[in-house]
Amino acid sequence: MNPEVLRVRTERLDYDGPLLDWAEPEHPLAFLRGGEGIVGFGERATFRHEGENRIAELARWWRELCDAAEVHDEVMLPGTGLTAFGSFAFSDTSASASVLTIPSVIVGRRGDVTWITRFDGGFPVEPSTPWPTRSASLVPGAMTPERYEAAVLAARQHIRAGELGKVVLARDLVADIGWVADKRGWLARLAAAYPDTFTFAHSGLMGSSPETLVRVSGGDVSARVLAGTARRWPDDATDVHAASTLATSAKDRGEHDHAVRSVLDSLAPHATDVTTSDPYPLRLPNLWHLASDVRGTLVPGRTALELVGALHPTAAVAGTPTDVALDLIAELEPFDRGRYAGPVGWVDAAGDGEWAIALRCALIDDDGHITAWAGAGIVADSEPAKELAETELKFRPIVEAFGQAG
Repeated sequence: MNPEVLRVRTERLDYDGPLLDWAEPEHPLAFLRGGEGIVGFGERATFRHEGENRIAELARWWRELCDAAEVHDEVMLPGTGLTAFGSFAFSDTSASASVLTIPSVIVGRRGDVTWITRFDGGFPVEPSTPWPTRSASLVPGAMTPERYEAAVLAARQHIRAGELGKVVLARDLVADIGWVADKRGWLARLAAAYPDTFTFAHSGLMGSSPETLVRVSGGDVSARVLAGTARRWPDDATDVHAASTLATSAKDRGEHDHAVRSVLDSLAPHATDVTTSDPYPLRLPNLWHLASDVRGTLVPGRTALELVGALHPTAAVAGTPTDVALDLIAELEPFDRGRYAGPVGWVDAAGDGEWAIALRCALIDDDGHITAWAGAGIVADSEPAKELAETELKFRPIVEAFGQAG
């Protein structure tokens, strides 16, 4: 079957207001950080796939679509021209589909350049201020706090028996808010409160993730690995001490080393001259993370989607060894993660793209049912109460964003 031929046109746009004002209110598409990024309106083409080969199949569809497209791009920046939003299921066995979406219109910004991309002419779109949103009180879902602590104990036994080095266990919060006509207000709150993270929305999944799975731009590859967490404190002295303690903690450094090694091993066939920074405390508004930055040069012919497939899932969201950790997650977590902790981002026709790991996020379905997730890395000396407290810290962005009205 011949692929569909898309006609794509990107032009500069004289606009310096909030990009979210251009997103579709009920079904927003967005991938933003620090006021830059892209938002989408409408749905020109969508491809969904499930199962073990989902990312490879989506990449194949994307290549065929790109090869057939007719593109006129006056801007020529990453994210201009033919570009798609994507979010992929965490697990090979998930009932949730992995999705690539080409909207009817994309508005983007990089530096002082703003552009608009229309697919097959698009349709008239104007920016609009987000409507006030209702508040939602999130409560424990299938993985209650008590059940979570029991799962941590069970996981710790497997680790101490030598079956694996680390496993990431998540729990869920839920709420029912009913149909919502404009969801952009929640995104605006997340973007304002966490400007240094990736604020994203795709197919009902929205959040603000601090973790870069992979970025590909003009042959350069980068990633930011996060593993190891500490709370922030209101007074400077205690806060600095918390960061220093995190950076020197044997437990957190061990967890972090697992995550970095998994990224380096997965990246090796696809990049050269790979370097990684020493771990450092990354300050976010609500917590400290132990972070390492990875950089390299893309092997010719590789694309962002191929690297997404190679890197997911990292030890930061699954564990190590990966196959053993995934089996234990399926045994101990009483829910399907769906697209939580899966890749979320965008890809363009040049193979460039930015992909985060879908963390600090919630899924809002069309009936207004909300499910949020947060997890913690479990190692041999993990303490259930402390791991539960870590998930509370990680829930904070979503709980605060949804807990405000107006």
